[in-house]
Amino acid sequence: MPFIIKRKKTRQIKIGTVRVGGTAPVVVQSMTNTFTQDIPKTVSQIHRLEKAGCEIVRVAVPDLEAAKAISSIKRRISIPIIADIHFDYRLALASIQSGADGLRINPGNIGSEKKVKAIVDCAADFDIPIRIGINSGSLEKDILKKYNGVTAEAMAESAMRHIDLLKSFDFQNIKISIKASDVHRTVAAYRLISSKTDLPLHVGVTEAGGLYSGIVKSSLGIGMLLAEGIGDTLRVSLTRDPVEEIRVGFEILKALEIRRYGPDIISCPTCGRCKIDLFDIAERVEKALLLKPLPIKIAIMGCVVNGPGEAREADIGIAGGDGTGILFKKGKVIKKVPEDKLVDVLLAEVDKLDELRD
Repeated sequence: MPFIIKRKKTRQIKIGTVRVGGTAPVVVQSMTNTFTQDIPKTVSQIHRLEKAGCEIVRVAVPDLEAAKAISSIKRRISIPIIADIHFDYRLALASIQSGADGLRINPGNIGSEKKVKAIVDCAADFDIPIRIGINSGSLEKDILKKYNGVTAEAMAESAMRHIDLLKSFDFQNIKISIKASDVHRTVAAYRLISSKTDLPLHVGVTEAGGLYSGIVKSSLGIGMLLAEGIGDTLRVSLTRDPVEEIRVGFEILKALEIRRYGPDIISCPTCGRCKIDLFDIAERVEKALLLKPLPIKIAIMGCVVNGPGEAREADIGIAGGDGTGILFKKGKVIKKVPEDKLVDVLLAEVDKLDELRD
């Protein structure tokens, strides 16, 4: 019997043309690491993110030049753009006026309630949402004192304080994130905030690290939350090219059978029976299909002993022999192929399936 995730029903909002929360799919987003003021480089990176499947992009706004750049950037991209604001409320106002589709702020570092209200009023006038972003490293001093440091309870209280503040200004167009750099506190904090509000939640583990540690922490933290039905948007934070964040985000969703975007490639780790260069074959197939949105399962197996049987549920696959391999579909052998032709044959079959889908 399949495992069915019962997702928590949250209030739905819109970020540009993308619906978030409610019955909308879990959305995958990322953040540029270019200088936002460098419009050509920022646009180029966003185009690469779009090709990888990114559905919402966030940009840093450290100064007025970056805020004004949003207008030019937005005209050249096709996904919603969120302005990331810290400290200076005027940058939020300028970003909104430049066409930002949403804001990410931590009200705790914006300053007085009067400044926060100015942002909220402007966002309301332009009908754009605000994400309240709570990070473990920026909690209020009184809350830190109350909980004797950064705890999940402290993070949840900070989030609720800011939610109440925005609601006191009659503003409901809100999304929440409540991240720590470790898995346990992140998951505990999201569980708490999810029990206290029906606002949509953006999930992730902040500052997760480089490729390996970042993928592991993010997969565990985001995966546990999604498996419990918590989360409406996600970002995998990696100290890498942000395109990698999108790839990992969709892999997490595919592994949990929440969303299918792009091929699901399964492959064996190889053993002494493998007589073909499966590492090279798997890498070539993965690279060739990196940006292909076709939602099929592909199996790349090292031998014909267990290959087709183990990958019976795959739509298509290859299994190695001695200098040769077989092409199979749904576990049934179709034909034998020389090793040097295996990748070409497999990719040609994928193209055929893509054409049938169109």
